[in-house]
Amino acid sequence: MSSLTNIKDIFANQRLLPIIQADTISEGIAVVNAMKEAGLTVVEVVLRNDQALALASEIKTTFPELILGVGTVYNKGLLDKALNTGADFIVTPAVTPNLAKALVSCGKPILPGVSTLADMAALLELGVTEMKLFPAEIVGGVNLLKAVSSLFAEASFCPTGGVTPANQASYLSQANVFAVGGTWMVPKAAVQQKKWAEITLACKEAIAAC
Repeated sequence: MSSLTNIKDIFANQRLLPIIQADTISEGIAVVNAMKEAGLTVVEVVLRNDQALALASEIKTTFPELILGVGTVYNKGLLDKALNTGADFIVTPAVTPNLAKALVSCGKPILPGVSTLADMAALLELGVTEMKLFPAEIVGGVNLLKAVSSLFAEASFCPTGGVTPANQASYLSQANVFAVGGTWMVPKAAVQQKKWAEITLACKEAIAAC
C-alpha cells in the first residue's frame, strides 16, 4: 500500500504536522531544509500569504521525497490551486457541504477541519474518519476529544490551534488522536534571524515528545 493512500498512512511514522512559517520562498526553503535535518518527512504549507502557493510548488520541486500538505484551503477555488502545486494531501480549517464534496472527490488524502459535533457527523456521513480539530484549545481541546471518543468511535483527529510543548503529550495520549500540528517547532525569531540550527533543534525536540 502506498504511503500516500490515506491520512493515517501519511502519519504512521510521524505524529507531528509541522506548519511552515515563512515570509518569502527562500526563507521557506531554508525552513524546510532545517526540518529535514531534524528527520521530518511530512510538512504543511498554509495559504496565508501571497507567496504560499509558489512556496508549496517550490518545496515539492526541491524536496520531492517530502510529503507535502497544503492548508488553509476553505473553498473549491483554493482546493484547485492547492492541487496544482503538487500537494500530497489537503488540509482545511473548516468545511462546508460544497467543499466537503469537492474534497472527497479530489483524488488526494484530505484532513478537513472540524470544531463541532455537527461538523464531525457531516464528515462521517461522507466516509471521512480522519479530521483536524481546529482551533483545538478554543473549542474544547482534550476534554472535547474525550467526550467524542465513544460517541464517534470511528473518528480520529489531528488537533491544531493552541497545541504547545506543554500540552502536546496530553493530546497525543488520547486514543483518538493520531497526530498534532502547530508552529511551535518553527520559532518566528529563528526564521527572521536565519538561525536554521535552532529550528532543527526545536523540530527534534517536538519529534522526541511524540
